[in-house]
Amino acid sequence: MFHRGEPLTETVWEQLMLGLTTRKYGEAVREFTEAYGLEKSAVSEHFIEASRAKLKNLMERRLDKMRLCALLIDATPFEGQQMVAALGIGEDGRKTILGIRQGATENATVVGELLGDLVERGLDFITPRLYVLDGGKALTTAVKKYAGESAAIQRCQVHKRRNVLDHLTDEQRPGVAKKLNAAYALEDYAAAKQALNTLHRELMDLNPSAARSLGEGMEETLTVHRLHVPLKLRKTMASTNVIESAFSIVERVCRNVKRWHGSDQRERWVGSGLLVAEKQFRRVQGYKQIPTLIRELEALAPSKSAVVKQRKAS
Repeated sequence: MFHRGEPLTETVWEQLMLGLTTRKYGEAVREFTEAYGLEKSAVSEHFIEASRAKLKNLMERRLDKMRLCALLIDATPFEGQQMVAALGIGEDGRKTILGIRQGATENATVVGELLGDLVERGLDFITPRLYVLDGGKALTTAVKKYAGESAAIQRCQVHKRRNVLDHLTDEQRPGVAKKLNAAYALEDYAAAKQALNTLHRELMDLNPSAARSLGEGMEETLTVHRLHVPLKLRKTMASTNVIESAFSIVERVCRNVKRWHGSDQRERWVGSGLLVAEKQFRRVQGYKQIPTLIRELEALAPSKSAVVKQRKAS
């Protein structure tokens, strides 16, 4: 029964995702039976088979019927490579992993391939939505190629805060962090922008590099303010924390991997970890306020024909 194909393959995947190593898996089962096929190598083969199948299902999901109000894209260094993930937030507030790509760096080619794949699987980039990005120029370039130059892009406020503070000394960081947090916590767009501009002038005297970091893309960090996104929903839409939280689960399920090889090993493990995270997803905070966000996006969006012409031109 244990050696009979699919049940064992699925069980191996589930147990390894829970943190059981290939060696301990065999030891645990032998308490009940000395069944054939439970050696470390056999368990590894079953996991490779299962994780490869799950990665394939993830990367081939049809997206035609998905109604997304937001698309989040973030990248994280993973065992010497950059793993880029796309996550969609539906109009009902539910979160879905849309796809992943592996690259040596977070560049426009890798991100473009990821977005191109989403298009091929049915995702409509003409529909107005919010694009929440970690701040890399490659992400912005790729999104504008598919969604148009006027796409509503929200630069992650957490990444921006981190980048600014990295330029400062330990003594300077608490005060600047407090002012950044206070600015982004303001509900009114004009007030938040004024607070950031004031801080920018202060940083020019304190540390010009930190000031330049704050100034770069500052306007895009305030998109949720400009769209009048209600405060409860804004906590989700102002950053890529949702993806970073999912990546933390990937790190947990991968902690028992001691040796990393080539081929599709990283994609299989990251894909498996993200699927584990997806099972734990709940609706985003403030999901009942999503209709407000959609109305604001539709009011600012250009006509569909204009977006199509712009995409063809690019």
